[in-house]
Amino acid sequence: MTGVSAREIAGVVAGGRRAVVGGLRLPALARRWPGARHVRVELLAGLVTALALIPETISFSVVAGVDPKVGLFASFTISVIIAFTGGRPAMISAAAGSMALVAAPLVRERGLNYLLATTVGVGLLMGVLGVLGVARLMRFVPRTVMIGFVNALAILIFTAQMPHVIGESWKVYVLVAGGLAILLTVPRVTKAIPAPLVAVAILTLVTVCFHVSVPTVGDEGRLPSSLPAPGIPDVPLSWETLRIIAPYVVALTAVGLLETLLTAQIVDRMTDSTHDPNRESWGLGIANIVNGFFGGMGGCAMIGQTIVNVNSGGRGRLSTFAAGGFLLMLVVPLRDLVRHIPMSALVAVMILVSVMTFDWRSIAPSTLRRMPRGETAVMVATVAVVVPTHNLAYGVLVGTVLAALLFTRRVAHRTLVTSVLDPEGRERIYAVQGSLFFASTDGLADAFDYARDPARVVVDLAQADVLDSAAVATLDDVRAKYRERGTEVTLVGLNPRSATLLRGLSAEPTPEPALKPALKPDAEPDAEPASGAASATTPEATPEATGSVRGVD
Repeated sequence: MTGVSAREIAGVVAGGRRAVVGGLRLPALARRWPGARHVRVELLAGLVTALALIPETISFSVVAGVDPKVGLFASFTISVIIAFTGGRPAMISAAAGSMALVAAPLVRERGLNYLLATTVGVGLLMGVLGVLGVARLMRFVPRTVMIGFVNALAILIFTAQMPHVIGESWKVYVLVAGGLAILLTVPRVTKAIPAPLVAVAILTLVTVCFHVSVPTVGDEGRLPSSLPAPGIPDVPLSWETLRIIAPYVVALTAVGLLETLLTAQIVDRMTDSTHDPNRESWGLGIANIVNGFFGGMGGCAMIGQTIVNVNSGGRGRLSTFAAGGFLLMLVVPLRDLVRHIPMSALVAVMILVSVMTFDWRSIAPSTLRRMPRGETAVMVATVAVVVPTHNLAYGVLVGTVLAALLFTRRVAHRTLVTSVLDPEGRERIYAVQGSLFFASTDGLADAFDYARDPARVVVDLAQADVLDSAAVATLDDVRAKYRERGTEVTLVGLNPRSATLLRGLSAEPTPEPALKPALKPDAEPDAEPASGAASATTPEATPEATGSVRGVD
């Protein structure tokens, strides 16, 4: 490695977020080996998470219409690989219910091999999007949509547990209540062992020793008896195959990345840390590619199991790796033991997870009184779409579009036109304020008094931003109307970006004065612009009038 200094090599060994060696940016290495206590906490967190993964993964396999081992092997493969390639430590990625719902029609119509080919395609597309920096689009998801996303997931986690409780014997209710009591009591006594692990162990011993007949993990589906083996999906390599799987590849990629990146942001807030979203995107892509060749269904981040991991103390990649490793150990060598775990114990864990996931502050009366009604509507709309459809992508899309529409409406009503007439009545100056775009320029041309204005008009755009072709066309219309009446109109105060857009799109010539600073006439307007949308004010008919303010609706 020529041209690499000893200081650069030492920097890589010392670690940090990233290191640059010979001009290449490398992933950061650990600053130090983890201590024994840290390893113990991470391993226990991974074990608890693996226990929570088993019933969820089996149920998602049933939703997708495949054998339970397809989901279990997918969860193992993705968890282990994402521990190395992912950008968000401590986050759990596995076979997810949202992706199972999308993939179910493909399995019914074409079978398992087409699902595996689709999983490989999802991985490739995720990798490409990650390299291209698709994660930057997450900044366009409003906070209220994220709150709705979290609350909807909490509701889905809770409702997913009800089939294991409703309609069962009274013993199930007692065990669930006992499990919740253990989960709430153990953290008050000790935090050395995760409470979910204690609850699962105690309830399993109770049911086995006293021969309590209740549904167990073994009742959910047959656990695999062998390790996953690599293979190539048995589908024709043709354009017809691509035509069949392409819509599912796009849909699964959108759902998977959306759920993953939103979950990563939630973990950021829980752990007061940051992540690399682009690395998480292409890292998940690599995991899904390998997963497809090992016979697994598509997967992404799972918020419920992620919260279990974080609340159990998981903070690093070791807990993610341990979750996958323990999952494989539990469902293959220890399957005869695991199948005796009562579902009541895992239901109690997931019920508590759902309660902790829900953002209760978002629905508190004090919060609802202070929050704008539009933001509340966005949050409610997101939940209202996600819960019945079980599709997170639909909910986030609806919420984001609704938030964008409400924001556009609010910004559009903040455009003001203020005018002032010079004392001699020979020139009127219009000051335009606000963002000029398709939604705000509808009434802009009507804010000018073409018939009664003097021979010279100046339009001051120093406090305005010209954002699109609709704004340019409106300014052209204003200038054309004045020109028809023989009035000289001049634009001034345009910022460089607005001036460039105007020159490029305008049908009217844009002279240099448009780039001059805003005018500051001696005569001040007799009304100050309002902070919001102002009511329309008609200018005085006499030339002695000094000014007026008009809101653009």
